[in-house]
Amino acid sequence: MIHVMTDIKRPPKELIESFKEIGTATVHEASGRKGAVDHAIKPIAGGVRLCGPAFTVQCHPGDNLMLHKALERAQPGDVLVTSVGGCYGFGYWGGLMATSAVAKKLGGLAIDGCIRDSAEIIKMGFPIFCRGFSIRGTTKTVLGSINHPTLFGGVLVQPGDLILGDDDGVVVVERMECEAVLEKSIKRIEAERLKSEKLRAGVTSVELNKLEKVFEFLGLKES
Repeated sequence: MIHVMTDIKRPPKELIESFKEIGTATVHEASGRKGAVDHAIKPIAGGVRLCGPAFTVQCHPGDNLMLHKALERAQPGDVLVTSVGGCYGFGYWGGLMATSAVAKKLGGLAIDGCIRDSAEIIKMGFPIFCRGFSIRGTTKTVLGSINHPTLFGGVLVQPGDLILGDDDGVVVVERMECEAVLEKSIKRIEAERLKSEKLRAGVTSVELNKLEKVFEFLGLKES
């Protein structure tokens, strides 16, 4: 088995840039409601955003050895998408690792587990999405894998898939679908802008979404 795969394909940089101001909910809907990561994985602070290609990491439970290797091999802009075998209650990532990630200009960390040194990391501005915080230290003795398909928060992530995160959550866009999803996202934003204008003009959401017949079919009664 090759533990570390380094030659991965990433979406074009200009395509990644185009996603940076689009909300995850919009992208999720434009993707056909695919790619929504477990809602328990949250940003470490309000306003934190992720947008970059997945550099996938599989750690052994309670061990962060492969995250150190990922820090060595990842490229600027990459998001370390990390699974820990369901053993969430350790601080797999801390302030020193974040310092190294900032120096390497990585795009962030998305980990299906906990981190520590959160206040320090928030101050330095390194974007992280995680399940929470834990002061428990890890070992560095067990091999895992890097840039293999990884199950992350219930979603199978391939190396190079696009990872987007904001206050609403995390969504994964398959690399080969990025262009089509971007086009649909832009169309959805415009459609919602037009709907907002109608709502501001006094049209109700029932009228706008043509829900009268739905209520009728379900037998809604009012008095």
